[in-house]
Amino acid sequence: MIDLYTWPTPNGHKVHIALEEMGLPYRVIPVDIGKGDQFKPDFLKISPNNKMPAIVDQEGPGGKPLPLFESGAILLYLADKTGRFMPQDKVGHFVCVEWLMFQMGGLGPMLGQAHHFRGYAPEKIPYAIDRYTKEAGRLYGVMNRRLGESAYLAGDYSIADMASFPWVRHIERQGHSLDEYPNVKRWFDAIAARPAVPRGLAVLADHTVNYAAPMDPVRREMLFGKTQYQQR
Repeated sequence: MIDLYTWPTPNGHKVHIALEEMGLPYRVIPVDIGKGDQFKPDFLKISPNNKMPAIVDQEGPGGKPLPLFESGAILLYLADKTGRFMPQDKVGHFVCVEWLMFQMGGLGPMLGQAHHFRGYAPEKIPYAIDRYTKEAGRLYGVMNRRLGESAYLAGDYSIADMASFPWVRHIERQGHSLDEYPNVKRWFDAIAARPAVPRGLAVLADHTVNYAAPMDPVRREMLFGKTQYQQR
């Protein structure tokens, strides 16, 4: 059994989808980041960077519990554990890793900045909005070129696609549209049609944030205020 510490965010959805695709048994333990669950001592023992998702595989290597944080590391571990959704040949393996790193180091952080300055920042900063909206478009262009050559990011459907898909679901919040990137749209629609994907997206769906509603002051503090910068 895998204990899954998560919340319905793009990074959480990566692991939800992977667990559903791989058919692994898991138990959901909500980490309400709007209430500060990510700062609780017990969670910090598993995820010292106070970020979700995190897992504890109760049947890890050698039959011993294995805690893991960072969504990319979790996806690599699950692919290794099951032998699925990661190419087995060495070249294919590293092609998959490079596109996973593209998401972890570029797509996720930059689209997250676009979300923040376009929707969450207490003041509208034109320079920041312009910078991250344009960078989001550049990254979608990189994906669009790649997906004009390949059905999926690493050739066959893989953990690299599971990592990127949840971020692309919110493309309108980044100032763009799937219609601008036809290859990305084709890829997105193919993944959305996979039976495991809606099951993954349904995890904690009743807690999904209404982005159109004003942000609660407590949630704003927990996500963007001084609490996150305290030494623990």
